[in-house]
Amino acid sequence: MFEWKRIIICTIIILIIGSIIGYFVYKNNCENNNIDEYIPEEEISDSQARQTMLSLYFRDENGIVPEARFVDVKILAKNPYYEILKLLIEGPKNKSLKGIIPEQTKINKIEKDGDILIIDFSKEFIDKHEGGEKNEKITINSIVNTLTELTEINGIKIKIEGEENKGFSDGIVMFDEIFYGD
Repeated sequence: MFEWKRIIICTIIILIIGSIIGYFVYKNNCENNNIDEYIPEEEISDSQARQTMLSLYFRDENGIVPEARFVDVKILAKNPYYEILKLLIEGPKNKSLKGIIPEQTKINKIEKDGDILIIDFSKEFIDKHEGGEKNEKITINSIVNTLTELTEINGIKIKIEGEENKGFSDGIVMFDEIFYGD
């Protein structure tokens, strides 16, 4: 009987020691595996959180190329087509690119008809344009490529002072058709 008590006491002692060792091993693993909270180097401001990236197409020596521009979503929410065209008229930020719409150009009216955007420019769009077939096509492609980046727009119709079927001064590129993106 004495032998039997000794075995039970030894077993209880081993279980207690094992539990104590297990507790310390578990505690040590928990402390070492804590996932630290990620703290960014710079906090994102409210204005940065509201920004979206647009591709605005401007001219370089080879044709047109996109320029990425971050724009506040609140500005675009009111009238996105007007705001995007305004950015095109203002010109590129990149010094190696060149603007394609004369700065004096005004946007008289913008209408959306299905997936076609109808833009009514002031006469400065054609009167102040530098001309030449290549430059005229670059201007049209720049407008079309920029605005057809928006999923709801597939084509652009251009009017001048409310009149359809106008064109650039030299009569080579006319606005009698809808211009579609690539």
